[in-house]
Amino acid sequence: MKISDFLSKTTLFRRILPNEIESMNPCLLPILKQYKKGETIYRYGDVIISLGIVLNGSVNIERCDAWGNNSIIDIIETGGIFGETYACLKSEPLTVDVVANEKTEVLFFNINKVLYLCPKRCSFHSKLIENLMQNLARKNVMLSNKMRYLTPKTIRARLVAYLSSESFEQGKLSIEIPFNRKQLADYLSVERSALSNELSKMQAEGMIEYHKNSFKLNIADFGE
Repeated sequence: MKISDFLSKTTLFRRILPNEIESMNPCLLPILKQYKKGETIYRYGDVIISLGIVLNGSVNIERCDAWGNNSIIDIIETGGIFGETYACLKSEPLTVDVVANEKTEVLFFNINKVLYLCPKRCSFHSKLIENLMQNLARKNVMLSNKMRYLTPKTIRARLVAYLSSESFEQGKLSIEIPFNRKQLADYLSVERSALSNELSKMQAEGMIEYHKNSFKLNIADFGE
């Protein structure tokens, strides 16, 4: 698949046709980079000027405290974008690390070339700016949702909040989540062993059924 065909299916280039994307390339001048699993893409404290779109693979948005405790803020999968908030702020240093979760390809766009119209002032560049604003708004909603997951004091309540939200978002009771056990524990800021123990209890009580990252919510029994 051509990169322009792929990009036309992403949220950043929504409603922009592949041939329109190709016509913007001389203005946008995207840069393609490849990363190995575990390789750092952006580091805490970096000041960045480019957003990235994941072409293949996935990246973790992580935060590590002074004691070395790691917390996953988000996972950006194929087609997703990252770094756009800090790139727009331009002088604000990153407070997270961005790390390749697997072998990953990323296409980078300088934020100035995205935000400001070129002399051609093409209508599809205006769509690109609109799409970027919508992505920023969507990220704000996602961060607000995460606060809802972390507010409950018990592990079960956090799991209920997270799985309920994923079920609503995906529109079904049988869902796939983007995290393995360690990643889910980091995301919900709980210990992995305690999380696994609580999941086993919830399955034994008939609240859920699960295998790896596939979950089925038995909604009649689903609650705290």
